[in-house]
Amino acid sequence: MEKLEVRSVSKSFDGRPVLKDISITLRQGELVSLLGVSGGGKTTLFNIISGLLTPDEGRVYLEGQDITGQPGRISYMLQKDLLLPYRTVADNVALPLILRGVGKKEAREQAAAHFGEFGLEGTESLYPAQLSGGMRQRAALLRTYLFSQDVALLDEPFSALDTLTKSAVHRWYLEVMERIRLSTLFITHDIDEAILLSDRIYLLTGRPGSVTEEIVIAEPKPRGGDFNLTPEFLAYKRRILAALG
Repeated sequence: MEKLEVRSVSKSFDGRPVLKDISITLRQGELVSLLGVSGGGKTTLFNIISGLLTPDEGRVYLEGQDITGQPGRISYMLQKDLLLPYRTVADNVALPLILRGVGKKEAREQAAAHFGEFGLEGTESLYPAQLSGGMRQRAALLRTYLFSQDVALLDEPFSALDTLTKSAVHRWYLEVMERIRLSTLFITHDIDEAILLSDRIYLLTGRPGSVTEEIVIAEPKPRGGDFNLTPEFLAYKRRILAALG
């Protein structure tokens, strides 16, 4: 059984089609990327998967259960970390638990148990402005994980990071994913990032957006070192560029 399945989803706004007959899957422990040009409907698709929007046609299934139009079942992290500046890191991270009705003290204790594996030791009493960009993203990712420990939707979460920080966060995120068995659906406009991180890539093109190709990245992860200079990497990149026009 697929962890997450989007089946034949279409969506229009004011009579203008945005998504057309989208079908994608996500398996346990996979990182699957949605790659395409701006305005292709990727964020709209994420809003449908997360339950914030209801599709005109099609359904969304989580472990075989229909969750179409049901918010709160899948965690969703936007491009900006959206950490509250007036709350400590501990309180920011514990927020999803508090919103579920967990007492503040217990929520902090539950969140604190994960600070080590997310590389956030010693930051509990700090405020977001005192963290580096990479550490802010780690805190935001932990908060996302605590919202739903099965599937995470990440909408360009690393785009604001500089190249060296992004590379380090990539390695760290893949390690965390493997350790906690997290499944991730990932939006990016960065072809290199998609090839380096993904098990599979869906190309979302056209207006309305539709899935035109699924690319399996066969090389084992992590794909560090000089992988982005190899013939295999360049072949994937040429294929994607040709498909995206």
